[in-house]
Amino acid sequence: MTTPDASPPMRPPRLADALNTAIVVLDARDRPIYLNSAAEQFWDTSFKAIAKQGFRPFFNLNTELSATIAEARASAQVMTLRELEITITHGQTRIADCAITPEPGIEGASLLLEFTDIERHVRISREAQSHAMQISTRQLVRGLAHELKNPLGGVQGAAQLLARELPDAALREYTEIILAETHRLKTLIDRMLGPNQRPQPTLINIHDPLEQVRRLLSIEAEKIPLTAPLRWVLDFDPSLPELWADRDQLMQILLNLGRNALQAMSEHATPAPTLRLRTRVLRQFTIHQTRHRLLLAVDLENNGPPVPDGLMETLFLPMVSGRAHGSGLGLSIAQTLAEQHQGMIEFRQAPGAVTFTLILPFRTPAAAATESPR
Repeated sequence: MTTPDASPPMRPPRLADALNTAIVVLDARDRPIYLNSAAEQFWDTSFKAIAKQGFRPFFNLNTELSATIAEARASAQVMTLRELEITITHGQTRIADCAITPEPGIEGASLLLEFTDIERHVRISREAQSHAMQISTRQLVRGLAHELKNPLGGVQGAAQLLARELPDAALREYTEIILAETHRLKTLIDRMLGPNQRPQPTLINIHDPLEQVRRLLSIEAEKIPLTAPLRWVLDFDPSLPELWADRDQLMQILLNLGRNALQAMSEHATPAPTLRLRTRVLRQFTIHQTRHRLLLAVDLENNGPPVPDGLMETLFLPMVSGRAHGSGLGLSIAQTLAEQHQGMIEFRQAPGAVTFTLILPFRTPAAAATESPR
């Protein structure tokens, strides 16, 4: 009786390669000795590519991390950094918790670094806080607007009655000013109350309204003082499926974002003003605690001035503006319309690039009918 040959023993998996934490082991000259699989994904490159240049260029881009590493080495103590924004060598950024262990007891190793990517968790948390702030602020502004409408209507009615009783045309000129200003205030209050129409969605190709928005903004750009003719860069994905959305409201969102960019580039005399429109697909993305499988992302990127740090957290709140004559309603209305489509607008900036991204889930008409309106 013969027995079958025994199967060759399986090579045990390297434990560090099974971890989600990025593990980096460096020698005394900051040359990599070892990177696990998560680290290669974290830096979006391979061990061989990083080994060619070492980690010094990476440390040079991240001064806080570099200073903490130097402190850990000097004190021979393990140190940690929480929610550290890390710049990757090719320009991308990550948010991570970092543990720094000097002299880890590994042969030839001087430093052990552990990076836990928490960007998605931080983004969801910040988005939830921002969304709650936007809702409470909108409720406050809408309540104030409703309270103002009644006395304003009384002023308008009284001015109209007074105009009929005044015999002198010169005196009626003052009532006309009162009526014009009350009309302007009522228009502003209506805008403060925000969109009052539910979306009327149809299946649309996103590139059709984008092209119409581009033509409208091109016409408007000719009427404002830019340093040079506006340059367009179009980067469209022709394979995108159709979107279930209200075409007019979608155009309003894109026009508000585009006009915001034009005004910023005009007021700050941006050299070679440029607007880039980009469409792409996002997968497995969370919006307001709901995870969507497939989404549309539309980037409107301009090379205008950066948004001041003081406005970063309140950018989409009503009545908040960084411009001298801005109403602070354009971005707030755009965000409200995006939320009515179960989507959102994100903002990010880098040197020479200020980007607003409209993110909308690809929904079927049947699925959209079951959703509760925002």
